[in-house]
Amino acid sequence: MKNNLPLVSIIIPCRNEEKFISECLNSVINQDYPKSNMEVLVIDGISEDKTKKIVQDYSIKYPFIKLINNPNKTTPFALNLGIKNSSGEILIRLDSHAKYEEKYISKCVKYLNEYNADNVGGLLKTIPSKNTLIARAIALSLSSVFGAGNSAFRIGAEKPIWVDTVFGGCYKKEIFDKVGLFNENLTRSQDMEFNLRLKKIGGKILLVPDIVAYYYPKDKLLDFLKHNIKDGIWSVYPLKFVKIPFKLRHYIPLIFVLTLPLSIWPYILVSFYFSFKITIREKDWKLFFVLPIVFFARHFAYGFGSIVGLIKLLF
Repeated sequence: MKNNLPLVSIIIPCRNEEKFISECLNSVINQDYPKSNMEVLVIDGISEDKTKKIVQDYSIKYPFIKLINNPNKTTPFALNLGIKNSSGEILIRLDSHAKYEEKYISKCVKYLNEYNADNVGGLLKTIPSKNTLIARAIALSLSSVFGAGNSAFRIGAEKPIWVDTVFGGCYKKEIFDKVGLFNENLTRSQDMEFNLRLKKIGGKILLVPDIVAYYYPKDKLLDFLKHNIKDGIWSVYPLKFVKIPFKLRHYIPLIFVLTLPLSIWPYILVSFYFSFKITIREKDWKLFFVLPIVFFARHFAYGFGSIVGLIKLLF
C-alpha cells in the first residue's frame, strides 16, 4: 500500500565508531517509519578501525543504507556531503555515538509539519556505555543542571518549546537553500552557528520532549577530560570565523578557572550538594565520592579549554 509520507534522508557522520555504529544503525532499522520512505547516509571520515566494514555489511543487507567517504574527516564536511547527496525532502541528522527510540524519526517528521518548524529535535539522555562507577558518574553528571547548565535538550522540558538549538536536528531540505550549508571552518559548534543563521532569517527551532535519543559519553576520566578541553576550546574559538551571541553557560567554567582561588570553596559546597542529590536519587553511596571529581574534571577541563581557545583567538 502506498503512503503519503515524505522521503526522509538520515545523515550520520562517523569516524572510528566501531563500538557504537551497530547499535546506532540497529535503532534506525527498528524505527516505525516506513523503510520505503527512508534513506540512511553514513558519512565515514576515513575510519581507522572496523567502522567502514561494519557499515558496508549493513548496506548489503539493507539497501536503504549507503556509505559515503568523507576525505576531509570533519563533522561539518560530512554533514554537507550528506545534504548534497540526499534525495529526501526532510533531512535528519543523527549521531553515531547514540541510539534512538523507535518513533524518533516519525515524531520528528510529525512535529516539523504540525508546528511549521524549521528545525526539530528532542531530549538527549546520557547513559553509560559500561557498568563502571566512573562511566555511570560521567553519564549522570551530564544530565545534571550542575554538569550541563540550563541546556533544555539535556535537562528536559515538560512540553514542546521554542529554543535556540537542539541535539541533531530535523529539517526540510529547502531550508539549506535559504540558510546555506554548515560552516566547514567549525570542527565543533557548527550546529549552533547554523541555528543562529536559521533564527536570523526568522526560522523556528522546536524542542520536543517526546523525541528521545540515548547518548554514550566517554567512559574513562582521562578521555572525558580531553573531550571537555576540546569543547572548551570550541566554545570560544568559533568567534574567529563567525559572530556567536554570548551565552553565560559556555563561559562559567572559564570564569571558574580564572577565579579558582576565590571560587574553590563555594564550588566545593555546590558540587557536594548536587552530588548528594544524585546519590540519594540513584541509591548508590559510592557515587557521592566520585561525582565531585567528575564535576570538577568537566568544569576545569572546559574552562582550561576556553582559555586555550581565547589564546588561539587572540594570537
